[in-house]
Amino acid sequence: MAFCANCGSQVEGQFCAKCGAAAGAPAATGAPPTTAGGISTNLASALCYLFGFVTGVIFLVLTPYNQDTRVRFHAFQSIFFNISWIVIAIGLSVLSAMFGALHMWVLILPIHMLIDLALFATWLYLMFKAYSGSQVVLPIIGPIAEKQAGASAPPASGNTMGRAA
Repeated sequence: MAFCANCGSQVEGQFCAKCGAAAGAPAATGAPPTTAGGISTNLASALCYLFGFVTGVIFLVLTPYNQDTRVRFHAFQSIFFNISWIVIAIGLSVLSAMFGALHMWVLILPIHMLIDLALFATWLYLMFKAYSGSQVVLPIIGPIAEKQAGASAPPASGNTMGRAA
């Protein structure tokens, strides 16, 4: 499987369907293009999610990666997703404390666990899709991340959550 040396998307034929660049020798190796730092764009995008907003900020600061709009998008989405996760965790903790004071913690505990599991599964899904080269746009924070990253173009793979491609 070949990748475009210009934008990193998969190439079938002589020209990239996404950016129109000719498929050259670097794309014929079958490996995704690497940035100046030696890490592929897909791996850098996935690593943005690894330790939450910490790695998101790190990839926004590192020189070869802060120029790539795809890595910038995933870094900003990671930051916004983890900030929202923290806000949700604080809200659930307050609700748990209120229900615990009323000795009704049995009602809130399953909801708390399901929301935590859903957030964890979303985090894993975002890392997996970023590594596979897809751009998943989360419903509220995704468009904000696109605006911050300067990626006004629609996602390459058409994988979006909450909006039609």
